[in-house]
Amino acid sequence: MIPVQGVEELTVAVLGLGRSGKATAAALAAGGARVVAWDDGVDTRDAAHADGLSILDLTREANWQGIAMLIVSPGIPHLYPRPHPAIAMAWQLGIPVDNDIGLFFRSYATRDWDQFDRAPRVIAVTGSNGKSTTTALIHHVLEECGRPTQMGGNIGTGVLSLEPAVEAEVVVLELSSYQTELARALTPDVAVMTNLSPDHLDRHAGLGGYFAAKRRLFSEGGPDRAVIGIDDPEGSYLANQLSMGPTDDRVIRVSSGQKLDRAAWSVFARKGFLSEYRKGRQAASIDLRAMQGLPGAHNHQNACAAYAACRAVGLAPREIEAAFHSFAGLPHRSQTVAQIDGVRYVNDSKATNVDAAAKALQAFPRIRWIAGGLGKEGGIAALQPHLGAVAKAYLIGHSARDFALEIGQTPYEIADTMEQAVARAAAEAEPGDTVLLAPAAASFDQYPNFEKRGEHFVALVQALAAGA
Repeated sequence: MIPVQGVEELTVAVLGLGRSGKATAAALAAGGARVVAWDDGVDTRDAAHADGLSILDLTREANWQGIAMLIVSPGIPHLYPRPHPAIAMAWQLGIPVDNDIGLFFRSYATRDWDQFDRAPRVIAVTGSNGKSTTTALIHHVLEECGRPTQMGGNIGTGVLSLEPAVEAEVVVLELSSYQTELARALTPDVAVMTNLSPDHLDRHAGLGGYFAAKRRLFSEGGPDRAVIGIDDPEGSYLANQLSMGPTDDRVIRVSSGQKLDRAAWSVFARKGFLSEYRKGRQAASIDLRAMQGLPGAHNHQNACAAYAACRAVGLAPREIEAAFHSFAGLPHRSQTVAQIDGVRYVNDSKATNVDAAAKALQAFPRIRWIAGGLGKEGGIAALQPHLGAVAKAYLIGHSARDFALEIGQTPYEIADTMEQAVARAAAEAEPGDTVLLAPAAASFDQYPNFEKRGEHFVALVQALAAGA
């Protein structure tokens, strides 16, 4: 645990008592704060009270007497589509509002660091797609190279549940827009943005607000190095805003598809090869094509971002390359589950939006595509240009029939359930095919989350493998 600094003998309120909220309450108490808490869920409040937390209704103004700060869990809206009543109350009373990410950045560095010859560092990763894979890949490379490292944030361990720093450690954080938009302190040593595509627009009142939330990671404290994916206009804009000119190597530009040999420092992938250029000269090249954990152009972009971040903290090209080979990928993100009779089965349940699904659909040569669930605003018509490799679609869930109307001439059948979709795809697949779960939809019609949807797919494939 990382005790929060600067809160000794203060009364601090915590709003939201999920994993993040409970960890925040514990870290505040470890820092000497008096903690009061509130959650809209009665069962959650009762459980927290049973664990010893002081519960206080923060929607009532009379209960705010003496509270110095409000810490908000990331799932709770603080501005759009409307602020939570407790947050609105804090505004009215002039009480600062922050989140656990802000507390982490103000508390991670301690006086103990004066004893270190090599200071700890923080790499923070954000973006619309690929940030989990990029974060995990950076952490994997650091581990394989023998560097002390921890991973947390939006993946794995909550930030305040990480262990206090040790010498030369690198903490790798995945940060969502929900986390970056509110944090009062954002001071990573290296900040990474993989890409930007429309997502969470209701929470941010449109694409501009969503981009603004991501951009705060680079503007609030100013990282020593910024790794920016420039394959979309927002990334190109951000890289330009952060750079002082063509020779400024504090910005490392990243691309999957573009040759970037003019920037002061760049990393790009083309035709399956990663290249690093510095000051107009090639510094390294890596063949990504045989790396099972990083299939497709979207994962090559992730590899470029991870490579750039690792280079920014001093790792050598060859040791990064060696670590890439042993990366198995993340569950539910282009995860190869099995090879059965020459057919590859891939779980990309995390592909819940059109952009993520499009990337998955471009990663394999011949696809039996399982898609559907609870469709998002705008549908999937935008996927039509990316369906050339799809031999057939097997559509499931609430939006199956809507999706059937939006995939042009692509052959399809309505399978309704995952069991039917996997069975039909397996029966019709030929050697060389890939059965790909890339839903392009939320999971909430049939599953509590995308993880459970992916786990169901994996279980069905494993049963097939056992019977093969």
